[in-house]
Amino acid sequence: MSNRYAIVLAAGKGTRMKSTLYKVLHPVLGKPMVQHVVDQLKMLNLASITTVVGFGAEKVQEQLGEDSQFVIQEEQLGTGHAVQQAEKYLANKQGTTIVVCGDTPLLTKQTLESVLDHHEEQKAGVTILTAHAEDPTGYGRIVRNADNQVSKIVEQKDASKEEQMIQEINTGTYCFNNELLFEALKKVSNDNAQGEYYLPDVIQIAQEERQKVVAYQTEAFEETIGVNDRVALSQAETFMKKRINEQHMKNGVTLIDPNNTYIGADVQIGTDVIIEPGTVIKGNTTIENEAIIGPHSEIRDCHIGQGTVLRHSVATSSYIGKRVQAGPFAHIRPEASIGDDAKVGNFVEIKKSKIDNGSKVPHLSYIGDAEIGSGVNIGCGTITVNYDGKNKFKTTIEDDAFIGCNANLIAPVHIGKGALIAAGSTIHQDVPGDALSIGRAKQVNKEEYAKKYK
Repeated sequence: MSNRYAIVLAAGKGTRMKSTLYKVLHPVLGKPMVQHVVDQLKMLNLASITTVVGFGAEKVQEQLGEDSQFVIQEEQLGTGHAVQQAEKYLANKQGTTIVVCGDTPLLTKQTLESVLDHHEEQKAGVTILTAHAEDPTGYGRIVRNADNQVSKIVEQKDASKEEQMIQEINTGTYCFNNELLFEALKKVSNDNAQGEYYLPDVIQIAQEERQKVVAYQTEAFEETIGVNDRVALSQAETFMKKRINEQHMKNGVTLIDPNNTYIGADVQIGTDVIIEPGTVIKGNTTIENEAIIGPHSEIRDCHIGQGTVLRHSVATSSYIGKRVQAGPFAHIRPEASIGDDAKVGNFVEIKKSKIDNGSKVPHLSYIGDAEIGSGVNIGCGTITVNYDGKNKFKTTIEDDAFIGCNANLIAPVHIGKGALIAAGSTIHQDVPGDALSIGRAKQVNKEEYAKKYK
């Protein structure tokens, strides 16, 4: 069992966001900030992750679920007070605790692991994750002594002119000897302008007790950005998008316009895939080799098979097989399953339906709550009439059936293998295999009637 622990600070209301949404739940590339943080921590093989929540606690717990254990900071009395709430889980445990803010979504597993390793290699009591900032305004500065050890952190408002010139800044991420952390927190005072208990005060207490205080400086300043308002949220989105897009391109994906392509952190994409501009790909989406996606398409939580082409379309929570042609302007709604070599054409909506290999729904159709076999052709304007105002019903179409244009298939209904439905038919009874079914009124021509009508 690892003797490393994590505490995620996620109790702040985030008033500068000017939002009813809890700050750490604001998304960056489709995933809440705090989930980005916890997902990186999960890769470190920690003994536990404890998230400190406050305002909106239920929604944060709902988001993170079993990824973390939770403690509640009922009063917002500062970062030191927030960490102290985790004492019931971590008190007296030997090892290292890393404290991370829930509004730092760009931190990576590599950086977090590096600061942990550095802390343990140095046998330090406290390690501060720092970064070099070209413009350090607003950040706490890291002041080092003659031996290049950390002597203190000085906040912007308290810094002298010389200290304000320092470009090494405090990122707000720390590693602590766990036992030292909770002993020192008992000694932290709230004798300050805000009347709060500050976590950085532990550093001075550690030094007074002759504990080693060191810093680990990351090369990637942008990783350490904390999001406190919508401007910083936009910056985080830009950095995250660039990082993810560059990684996909290095892995063999062609992004025609990386600045206009948005790919979520959990998306997996194979080689020789082409992503056209204006495409948004989110959630747990997998795209296999040689697919072409976009332009201007939105995909969430889908599997897309090798060689599939999806243009100007929306697909959500669905399985799309190999060599499928989808779009333009197709809407593949949740729980759709599209087989290999199938076609979902322009202005077609598929919902909670299975379409087997080689079947075609070329244009202007709605297919909902249906099971369609292989080799089926669905004519233009066909609708599965699945809803009677109270309940949904299923339409089944067996292999090699041919559905003529403008057919209404009133569920529940079963169309047999190889059956032919005449164009313009309304079908409300089962059709046997290989039968021709015609469900339309007899045509009547009334001579000269149009002249009288006009």
